Amino acid sequence: MTDEPIRGESRWPMAIAVLALMTLAVVSPGDLALLPGWVLAGIEGLLLLALLIGDPGRIDRDTRSLRLISFTLVAVILLSTLTATVLLLVGLLEGSAVTKNAVNVLVAGGKVWLGNNVAFALLYWQFDSGGPVARARQMKAHPDFAFPQQLNPELAPAGWRPEFIDYLYIGFTNANAFSPTDTMPMTHWAKVAMGTQALISFAVIGLVIARAVNLFA
Repeated sequence: MTDEPIRGESRWPMAIAVLALMTLAVVSPGDLALLPGWVLAGIEGLLLLALLIGDPGRIDRDTRSLRLISFTLVAVILLSTLTATVLLLVGLLEGSAVTKNAVNVLVAGGKVWLGNNVAFALLYWQFDSGGPVARARQMKAHPDFAFPQQLNPELAPAGWRPEFIDYLYIGFTNANAFSPTDTMPMTHWAKVAMGTQALISFAVIGLVIARAVNLFA
């Protein structure tokens, strides 16, 4: 008896995450970005639309143009969130306008923290084991991330593959614990990425809370 053919995962969870980041870009303070929020959201929206048109429904098409668009979208999102992080941290240290009110500090810090978590989740999702299409077709013998379902196959259905929600969970748990929880990075790039995300989360949470407490006092 053979297993059912592996189907590509739905693109909608990833698309909803990108739409959430687009919303954050529009409502975030202007001094936390190099470009106006609507411009950044427009760029991300066009790239997402191109992906939805080129490969609607489930992610099962693998073409050079789709890979390039997907890589570009992740790069734009990651670059924008890292830029917002640097500008926020500099503002906290130098006392910019957005950091002079405790509520504004907490809101800006929360937006940056959430944006980083989703951005790194997209990074993990895009590059682990060659990406979503490659994972759907054939999981690598030595993946970039080792999930509990891979370490203990009897706990998962036959043919289990990690999907975007699994990587989103990695992003948020890594940001909260400042270290891996149940999923282990196995390759150098994965370790560097998770370490970088944990360091960013630690810096944002620490400085934002310290600044907010100082302002409340």
